Amino acid sequence: MGLSWQQGPLSAGAIGRFLLPDPLPKRLLYAEPLRRRMRVHFGGQWIADSENVVLLFEPARYPVAYFPQTDIAAGVLERLEHTTRHQDLGATGWFAVRAGEHVAQRGAWQHTDLPAHANELKDRIAFAWRAMDAFYEEDERIVGHAADPYHRIDIRQTSRRLVVRHRDRVIAETTRPLALYESGFAPRWYVPRTDVDAAALTPVEHRTFCPYKGICHYYDIDDARLAAWSYPETYPEVSRVANFVSFEPDIVAVHLDDRPLHLEPGQTVIPHGVDRELTVHEAQDRNRP
Repeated sequence: MGLSWQQGPLSAGAIGRFLLPDPLPKRLLYAEPLRRRMRVHFGGQWIADSENVVLLFEPARYPVAYFPQTDIAAGVLERLEHTTRHQDLGATGWFAVRAGEHVAQRGAWQHTDLPAHANELKDRIAFAWRAMDAFYEEDERIVGHAADPYHRIDIRQTSRRLVVRHRDRVIAETTRPLALYESGFAPRWYVPRTDVDAAALTPVEHRTFCPYKGICHYYDIDDARLAAWSYPETYPEVSRVANFVSFEPDIVAVHLDDRPLHLEPGQTVIPHGVDRELTVHEAQDRNRP
């Protein structure tokens, strides 16, 4: 998603290319100021609070937030003997994170021998996302991973005809689908419930989590497993697709204006589990510490 994930420009599966005469290195790292206030909550305390966070983008990784040491509460970090080596950024030292009785071993790290071209990360600390209790931008909780400022979702109403079939059965037919355009993904088409044969959908227990849309519910269609999905509740930014249904075109037949749709190469989603084992309610409640 965004710069470094799925088909973004810094990912291995990029769909575009830089218009340069010589090939770029296979791995490109990119760092930039977040320009948002970001806070870390752990053990009932705010342990980091900064308006000077730097995001690091690496191929095939979600962005990682690096905090200035001066914006981290005193006594929180306990340096460990454990060290590793980053393939691009050199030696990496690790910390236990301590707040009262709460301790996260290897809960934070710092690149200690940076090459000169990576000095944006000098004297900065990154916290292991799942080891902390919560991350916030201002007073709103950020779940899944640090928000990628280059990740965008646009939703457009269309009158194009969308038909979904499984074998000889019409599962959905509409001339009012919503097209959802998401960074790094081909368009996804969402159908109003009233234009779907509800009897064809068998709810399953499977859930995934999208940091930008919410908790995703899935459906089987006869023997076609996980052929459809829906977000019964969404974050406000994408509420237009709430409770609409979308269909996987490589599992059931999806035609848009009589043209068959297929999943594009590189579009397979690596699903999130719900962040830090949060309940569905907790993951959707982004406004409490």
